[in-house]
Amino acid sequence: MSVVADQVRRLDAQLDRIPFAHLASPEGEFLEQASAGLSSPRVQRLLRIIKTLSTTSASEPVLPLWRLQSLLSHSQLVNGSDDEPGPNQYEAELEWLLVSKATVQTYGIIMDTLLDQIIPLSDHIWYWDDVLSSPSNSTLYMVQTSPLRFWSWGQDIYEDSKNRFQRGRAVSRSDELSGQNFGGSVSSGISQTWRCFYAIVQESIRERSLANIHQRVMSPVAICRAEVRQKQARLRKLREMTSSGLGVLIDEGLAFGGNGSDDGKSDIIMSNNQEWKGVVERSVALMDMVLKDVLTLEAGVAEFEDKVFAGVEEDPELSIQVEEDESNRPAVVAKRLHNLLEFQLPAHLAATKDVVAENGRPSRLVRYWLPATALLLSSTTIFRIFVNRRQEILDWITDFGRTVQDFWLNWVVEPTRKVLATIRHDSNSEIAIMSKDSLKADRDSLERMVVDFALENPTVATGASSLSESQVADIRAKVKEGDVTPILRAYEKDLRQPFMGAVRGDLVRTLLIQVQKTKVDLEIALSGIDSLLKSQELVFGFIGLTPGVLVSIGLVQYLRGIFGGKNYGQERKASKSVRVLRNIDRIFSEATPSPNNLLSYKDHGLLVCEVHLLRRLAHQLLPADVEKDFLEDLDDLANLKGIQSQLRALDRIRWAYSKWLKGPD
Repeated sequence: MSVVADQVRRLDAQLDRIPFAHLASPEGEFLEQASAGLSSPRVQRLLRIIKTLSTTSASEPVLPLWRLQSLLSHSQLVNGSDDEPGPNQYEAELEWLLVSKATVQTYGIIMDTLLDQIIPLSDHIWYWDDVLSSPSNSTLYMVQTSPLRFWSWGQDIYEDSKNRFQRGRAVSRSDELSGQNFGGSVSSGISQTWRCFYAIVQESIRERSLANIHQRVMSPVAICRAEVRQKQARLRKLREMTSSGLGVLIDEGLAFGGNGSDDGKSDIIMSNNQEWKGVVERSVALMDMVLKDVLTLEAGVAEFEDKVFAGVEEDPELSIQVEEDESNRPAVVAKRLHNLLEFQLPAHLAATKDVVAENGRPSRLVRYWLPATALLLSSTTIFRIFVNRRQEILDWITDFGRTVQDFWLNWVVEPTRKVLATIRHDSNSEIAIMSKDSLKADRDSLERMVVDFALENPTVATGASSLSESQVADIRAKVKEGDVTPILRAYEKDLRQPFMGAVRGDLVRTLLIQVQKTKVDLEIALSGIDSLLKSQELVFGFIGLTPGVLVSIGLVQYLRGIFGGKNYGQERKASKSVRVLRNIDRIFSEATPSPNNLLSYKDHGLLVCEVHLLRRLAHQLLPADVEKDFLEDLDDLANLKGIQSQLRALDRIRWAYSKWLKGPD
């Protein structure tokens, strides 16, 4: 999504509404020409080119430069010969429509070019701000650029000394020709030549030191800071001039009037006076003048704008300035468009690149030659350390890899496997303090002990001489419930005479049966704890998995913060969008409104650049349904409807979309 793309689509839609009904005569001559001309090869070619020039593509409404040049050449308007018969009225209208659509495409290409030139200038200006922000940064910049300074100074000294030496040799040769040379050896001649050249070099250095007296007064850091301020000022001037040119093109270029809607009848496209052709001609002249004068950094913004408008009014190729056959006007405009695309636009790009290269931040080679040199000089030492400690480094890497692998397997993979097994009720994964059949075996053993004792001692156990089946079943049922009353009765009886009970009675037997009873009670308690653990087995599984997962998530977030990731990228885009909104607010705060309460061309160009950046960021930050409303508000912000209306749109953007523009929490 782009401001230029929307502008090109809007203009192309306006051109599609051009009426041809005004050409029809009462006798229907135009209809006859149209029906007869539709079958001619030239008309078919023009129609195909017009269709290609239309912005039918949603992704790329602006054609590439080479494609537009090819279409203009293929139309035969650029290289057409004067011997060809003039087109009929229908062909002339098609030629005008073709040239108009090509003008819209050229307009989009030039606007894209200016936008792409303005946006990176802020990065260069911010870089110089960092250099000027502290003496340490200025000193670092001085060290970084010192080889270039020394090389430039040496080249100047060498060129000056060489010129002086050549002039001296010319004088010596003239003396030889006049007979004033008294001879000498070859070796003495060479040594004399070197001494003379050395003296010339010293004199050149001394003269330059005296000429540049400010370099002896100011420190090297102060000289560098003055140079940085000068470069920064030229970049700011370039941004202002380019923004002014962009604003002029947006506000004055292809101003057909109306709002581009289907029901608009007040614009000149829908009128019958053919003024839209003059608008196309003036727009081509406007683009020509902007490209010619936008890099005139010595002039001010107001002077640039006045010069552009004066150049358009006095343009010698406009139809109002030239008495020429109306049928040749599309070819003249097409040739001018072709000249813009083939010569002026590449020349403008090259000149802008030279200005930015001269005044922009230094190249990576200049910025990083110092650490690169230090790394290169210490490379032998680093290599020697690696060679001498090769085995230790390999062991450390191996141990680190093994540690990471063990952590991952033992604290993430294995707990995860256990949790999954618990969810599937895998019998091998159940938590157990005791075995499953231990309690049952001990309880059956206790039951047999009590029943056997009661059968052998019915009198002591129950007071009867014998036990019936129902009594035995009742004893079994009570033992399962933990009641061993027959054993306790015998135990109480034998405790009256412990010694006799231990020797002749059943005291030891009843005591051992009670030990078995205690063992069964303990196993029942453990069984309850075991059941409780089994009911919370999934909870314990997740508790065991939590440390590994937390450490892994923390490590991933840390690495994502270092190398970048989705959330990190979203935070950066949101932060950049806030910065763009700040720049927009600053543009309105520093703008000087015109008498009709509109932004100047320069401020409007800067505003369009910031809106262009905000549209790109919004496409990556906002949901699709919200983005539509956001783009509508951005259009209200960028359109010249009055500063107050634009400020209200800016406030609406701030509160309505702060949820997405402030970034993820």
